[in-house]
Amino acid sequence: MKEGMDFQRTVLWVIFAMSLLFLWDGWQRYQGRPSLLGGPPAPTASMEGNAPPATAAPAVPAPAADSSVPQPSATPAPAAAAPGSPAAVEPPALSTAGPTPGQKVRVETDLLRADFDLAGAVLARAELLQHRVAPDWTAAGLLALVTGKKQDRDANVVLLEVSPTRVYVAQSGLIGGAELPSHRTPFVKLDGPTRLEPGQDKLEVRFVAESGGVRMTKTYTFRRGQYAIDVRHDIENIGQAEVQPSVYLQLMRDGNKPEGESGMYYTFTGPAVFSEAAKFQKLDFADIDKRKQSHVTSADNGWISMIQHYFVSAWVPPAGKARENYSRAVDKNLYAVGTISPLGAIAPGASASFQSTLYVGPQEQRALETIAPGLELVVDYGWLTVIAKPLFWLLQFLHGLVGNWGWAIVLLTVLIKAAFYPLSAASYKSMAKMKEVTPRLMKLREQYGDDKQKLNVAMMELYKTEKINPLGGCLPILVQIPVFIALYWVLLASAEMRNQPWILWVTDLATPDPWFILPLLMMATMWIQYKLNPTPPDPVQAKVMAAMPFIFGIMFFMFPAGLVLYWLVNNILSITQQWYVTRQIAAARPVG
Repeated sequence: MKEGMDFQRTVLWVIFAMSLLFLWDGWQRYQGRPSLLGGPPAPTASMEGNAPPATAAPAVPAPAADSSVPQPSATPAPAAAAPGSPAAVEPPALSTAGPTPGQKVRVETDLLRADFDLAGAVLARAELLQHRVAPDWTAAGLLALVTGKKQDRDANVVLLEVSPTRVYVAQSGLIGGAELPSHRTPFVKLDGPTRLEPGQDKLEVRFVAESGGVRMTKTYTFRRGQYAIDVRHDIENIGQAEVQPSVYLQLMRDGNKPEGESGMYYTFTGPAVFSEAAKFQKLDFADIDKRKQSHVTSADNGWISMIQHYFVSAWVPPAGKARENYSRAVDKNLYAVGTISPLGAIAPGASASFQSTLYVGPQEQRALETIAPGLELVVDYGWLTVIAKPLFWLLQFLHGLVGNWGWAIVLLTVLIKAAFYPLSAASYKSMAKMKEVTPRLMKLREQYGDDKQKLNVAMMELYKTEKINPLGGCLPILVQIPVFIALYWVLLASAEMRNQPWILWVTDLATPDPWFILPLLMMATMWIQYKLNPTPPDPVQAKVMAAMPFIFGIMFFMFPAGLVLYWLVNNILSITQQWYVTRQIAAARPVG
């Protein structure tokens, strides 16, 4: 029985220590300092080994000259490969200043406002018309609010952008020959509309360029109600010699966290690669800097992407087409991830086409599932995915019934509490019995003072007489922890919660409660739970437990309202269940 008390005390101290650690780590990140816990988990081992092969990890180029033509790498070329194979080509060198700004062409649909730079016909800016910018809860944002600077709540999210502070673009082009059209070649827009009009379901925008004896036409096809863009590269050999080009699809961005993202919890920002063989592999920017990134390099399926909280951009080449994936540091705090697909030999006068999909938008799982296998995995639940995925499915089902994500969260919490009621009831019964004997435990502590051995013997006798298991209140809770953590990640990662209201003052479940009402209510319910539970015999332990409601309450002030709503409902249901079980025990107690 002594071991049982030691275990219970250890569990409480571990919970308290972890809470303090996460709180302090969140505060460190909130202040812009390095995380105490480091970066995200190391990516899954590549099927190619612990490091990408030299042929698939192009070297960082030397600074390019003032020319739109890609410059050769300053490092020795990789080993020779068979003509036309993916390993025989490298993506073009990039200017250390990022893409060169040029004349823009604006395209607008019901969901996107896209700006194409005629230097390369690359997607240089993407504004999401259905997603508003979240309030800035960083230290800089709060300081601006205190000093009277108003935040533009009606501004749309801009995912791709080239500005003095941000670089994030989707590029494509050809390599494998002298000066083939690349993402730095001047393009011309062909005649045609650039706006998706009411009643129109599809919009095609075409750009053309000629270079190195090759004419390339890029056709971007937008569809109503979709963030996925069909991209077709038509290549025509207009020269006198055979060419063997390869198409590269590339995403390039800086390594900064998205503006306005909370520092009180960690979300991944960076590249990710998927293939059927190696599955989902995230790449940390720090590992790319050190050339320690690990991901599949040769495949005939999958996709490459850039991920940030709630949003993603991804290139999806055609399935069954051989390609070479790569990732690299282009310059200081500038990174690229891409894929290269050979087109084979194209004789003079002949042509070839390459069809792909570019997704730029929110991480809405139903939409991502229809674009490519595994693309929904960018909504990363980590090692609890096996539990989190069914929970999200159930949450979506409930949303379909009630039409409101806030009430769907409430209903899901009720269902989970109902499913775990037998375990919770056992825990509450054990705690109720412990609370009854707490005064007697305190007397034993006063009686034996510092004589730990006699105190433990007396406590074990008391537990034996009263038929109390000290572990009865802990073990049922430990069983439920993985489910509640998985639900935490579901609510934190789901883009479907963005800009979605619940009731009254809660107008966005993905941002903190603007009036802090939910966190204050949660703090109050945690205090009620503390008072309902038995007071630990150890005075230090008792003080720790009394402080927990305030520690968690402060931490949850900066958490999304949807998460706080879940914890609040969970606490209210726990209090109700505990009150009910306690009354049952009291009613069953013999009178007199």
